[in-house]
Amino acid sequence: MAFNHPWLLWALPLALLPLLLERSHSRHYSWVSLLPPDPLSKAIGLLLKLLAALSIVSVLLGLAGPHTLEQQVERTGVGAQVALVLDRSASMDDPFAGDKDGHVGETKSVAAARIITNFVKGRKNDMLGVITFSNSAMYVLPLTENKEAVLSAIQATAGNSLFQTNIGGGLTSSVELFKEMPDSGSRVIILISDGAGRVSDMVQQKLRDWLQRYNIGLYWIVLRQPGGTTIFDPKYSASGYDGHMPSEVLLYQYFQTLRSPFSAYEASDPKSLEAAVADINSKEKKPIQYKEKIPGHDYTNVCYWMAIFMIAILLAVKYLEINTWRSA
Repeated sequence: MAFNHPWLLWALPLALLPLLLERSHSRHYSWVSLLPPDPLSKAIGLLLKLLAALSIVSVLLGLAGPHTLEQQVERTGVGAQVALVLDRSASMDDPFAGDKDGHVGETKSVAAARIITNFVKGRKNDMLGVITFSNSAMYVLPLTENKEAVLSAIQATAGNSLFQTNIGGGLTSSVELFKEMPDSGSRVIILISDGAGRVSDMVQQKLRDWLQRYNIGLYWIVLRQPGGTTIFDPKYSASGYDGHMPSEVLLYQYFQTLRSPFSAYEASDPKSLEAAVADINSKEKKPIQYKEKIPGHDYTNVCYWMAIFMIAILLAVKYLEINTWRSA
């Protein structure tokens, strides 16, 4: 049991006043020693004093705000610990290809926020965190079960963007989310970007080691402009290719050397992006151990209702006493 205002408990000795003080009218009678003993009246008088004392205790406890503490119960469910790493470079504000009538398509950042929002809403036992990146990584939200916070963080990524694409910073920051978090049994990073900046050799080695050490899988969804470079083009994997290697392809080839599970997707429109996220959703439904938080119970109203009940009894007795003396 805990209290919001424990200092009010110092006033609890006030509850002894009804027991220590005599009723004023008991001193106003003449000598009654000749009257026989009346144990029933004494018992009723003591009971009324106890009710008065308990009503004071109830009021003081209510003012102190009693409540039980939050508890955590370990449960088994289906889900994963998921770090969402979202590109916030300026190119994410470019729309996907327009429709057949020439209307401008949905921007990549807005489409990603919308589809990831649906993904989060459909997950029940996940812990999710959010990292964004452009020139540098931005720590948005740690791994949490609070879906409202996650959804708000995702919606915030659909705003104005900055230049450059520092994927290395975004990925290293996302690994940090898992370091102090117990492994639930399934851990993944979902990286959504429309390009790939250069990742230094030092960062590459760090990622390779950290992803393996913390048992983290990686999904990469590349938002590709129609007619742009595809990371799956077989000519780039040919040993005889000696032309300029696009940064997306270089990053894809590096990801393939990871010692952790890795899958890549390409999306050139909202529908293919939605299909990629749906495929990840279907794969990341493994049994996990997670802790459910059970909030503490507030007993403030219980204390007040107890005080009201006892005060009502005292007022009823006082009312009967007054009417009795008036009729005498």
